[in-house]
Amino acid sequence: MPAPSITITSELSGSVVAKGATDDLSAELLKHAGFKQIDDWHGRRHRLPTTTPIADKAAIATHAAEMLRAARYSVDLAPSLDTTQAGTPARPLGPYAAGAELLEITDRIKAAENGADLQRALDHLLHPDHGALERVREALEAAGEQVGDLDDEAYELADRFGFAAEFVSAAQSELVGAAGELRRVGTASESRTEARMRSSTLPDQRGVALATSPTAAKAKVSAASGAEPAQSNAAVHPPRVSGPRR
Repeated sequence: MPAPSITITSELSGSVVAKGATDDLSAELLKHAGFKQIDDWHGRRHRLPTTTPIADKAAIATHAAEMLRAARYSVDLAPSLDTTQAGTPARPLGPYAAGAELLEITDRIKAAENGADLQRALDHLLHPDHGALERVREALEAAGEQVGDLDDEAYELADRFGFAAEFVSAAQSELVGAAGELRRVGTASESRTEARMRSSTLPDQRGVALATSPTAAKAKVSAASGAEPAQSNAAVHPPRVSGPRR
């Protein structure tokens, strides 16, 4: 029976995905290379973690393809991920490196498992000095100034770039302080869940109060068994009636 064909490609978002590894051996080889296995209603597939640097994606994908081919699997590796082809960089969006970096950030945002993860991913956008929004604002502002320097008559176009830069600045102002709030996202619901779990594991106080300990039950039985003979003896031996004195 021929081995299944496996395809390793780079999606539009920049994620590297391997599909077709439905058997355990190919899955183990991909995981050994650095892929993460995903099993859901789409079936089994493997994806590189979103935190994988762009420079490493092609190297990992190429290594995975080499191992799979050595195990006699048929592998279709995207040319952009094949480091054996000289001069072929791993660029999912071609020359648009900045766009590819932003797609990486988007993938990290989507993969966030809690508010802290989300805050760390969004920091690359929102950092007041080094975030992507600040760089975009500066670029738009510089473009407007450059248009004005190159052509005095193109003041309307220069103004449009200036207005766009102001819109980005307004977005930054709107999100001031969001980092602290992001860290708290989901913590309230987690606290409620933990409280419910704790309350479900606590014993019913009323049940505990009504429960009888083995020692108390034994004492109760002993008291009851001792009281019955006393009552019986009282019934069998009535009190004596004293006779007349002599």
